[in-house]
Amino acid sequence: MGAVSDPTAPTPSPWAGRARVAGRWTLRVAIALTGAMIAVALFGRISAPIGPFDATLAFRPAGGGATVAVPPLGSIAVEVYDGPLRLDVALQRVDQERAQRLASDPVRLAGVVDQVTDDLRSAVVRLVWTTAGLALAGAALTSFALTRRRKEPLIAAGITTVVLLGTGGLGAATWRPEAISQPSYTGLLVNATSVIGDAADIAARFDAYRASLEDIVGNVGTLYSAVSALPAPSGDGETVALLHVSDLHLNPAGFDLVSQVVDQFGVDGVLDTGDITDWGSEPENRLITSVGTLGVPYVYIRGNHDSATTAALVAAQPNAVVLDRSSTTVAGLVIAGIPDPRFTPDKSTGDDDAGDEVLYESGEELLDYVETLPEPPAITMVHDPKQGRPLDGDVPLVLAGHTHDRKVASFDEGTLLMVEGSTGGAGLRGLQGEFPEPLTCTVLYLDAETGRLQAYDEITLGGLGETEVTIQRRFPPPPEENPDEASVDVPAAPASPSD
Repeated sequence: MGAVSDPTAPTPSPWAGRARVAGRWTLRVAIALTGAMIAVALFGRISAPIGPFDATLAFRPAGGGATVAVPPLGSIAVEVYDGPLRLDVALQRVDQERAQRLASDPVRLAGVVDQVTDDLRSAVVRLVWTTAGLALAGAALTSFALTRRRKEPLIAAGITTVVLLGTGGLGAATWRPEAISQPSYTGLLVNATSVIGDAADIAARFDAYRASLEDIVGNVGTLYSAVSALPAPSGDGETVALLHVSDLHLNPAGFDLVSQVVDQFGVDGVLDTGDITDWGSEPENRLITSVGTLGVPYVYIRGNHDSATTAALVAAQPNAVVLDRSSTTVAGLVIAGIPDPRFTPDKSTGDDDAGDEVLYESGEELLDYVETLPEPPAITMVHDPKQGRPLDGDVPLVLAGHTHDRKVASFDEGTLLMVEGSTGGAGLRGLQGEFPEPLTCTVLYLDAETGRLQAYDEITLGGLGETEVTIQRRFPPPPEENPDEASVDVPAAPASPSD
């Protein structure tokens, strides 16, 4: 006799079954996409030659488009397509052999744009296949590891294939080649449009654009070649790299230069010898917050254009230290400093020349503090070079700024004085002269154990409207020598009232 169903048993709801199926597929999609993204994030990067450059390419989760990073100059972003993945291209270094062949062969140089285009196209195609393979493998392996069912990796691979095809289709459907004429710039490249003209105009005169691009490639290639070919600092021990900046005068390009050099040169800290602003006013101080984003110690002394409010704001930034007849330690090296005793933002008042006695007395105050330390500091920081004279013979190295004229000199007793130019190109004041002031900074290499200066890189970026970037590695003179390049007017001690 057949089984009799219980009329009182509840009838299964069709919606419950559909919910279970939807939940199961939702979980499958989540597992597949998670595995695919992890695999792409960990391994989805390739290296490829692009013209004279060695570059890395990768797809990263973002809102589509492409970016080209050109450290230490900045980056270029182009919104050429939509989608969940952005193409990131980072220029790493210049292959000196390829660059030399390019520079010595006019035919190759004339075809540099075509070569870069072909190399980039080939690299992107290889990256697409690499990314797709990694995504499929990551999805399948993750699915099998979590479910232990044979059919699940195939399902995960199928889901990933559909997503990849959809992503590619979205990119093709939204492809906007005209967006190449409307790039956005970050870092020092924000001035690119003023240097080579509006991109839309350039597209209308391709020959001029080709020549400009060749110049840019050549200039960046020279910079990268210079960095890679620089001789190593002397000494066998560990080296500490510190970036000396001064007289930023609130120039955004100067702050960008600092950020790019910090990243490109991997410095252990930044030493700022003052005049970070022009007038020391509160509205100016907003840009100062960028020093807290550098990710390395920022040691600062107040210049004659900086107010107490400015110094307090710098001190409030992460990793920042303001020296005021005090010292700090960066990467094991002791650094002491004292601010400029004057506050004279308006040079038209004549207060900037209040008297060398005030500056000399400030240097003597710093010397009194230095003598209380167990050992002389590796570096002492002042704003005006005249403050450094009392320290001669008692400290090995004095950093200064103020003059906007980079000079290196030895005091009578052997203390080395390094005066930085203006990292901000003298700010708005730099536009008052016939020629724009260059932006300068210096990377110092010191022995981590002794604190002795081993070498230094002088970095110079052309002022407003100029594109030249130069890097020169120099070595400090022996203590008994006073180098020719040090023909700076080292201030003497002021005469006593009785003289």
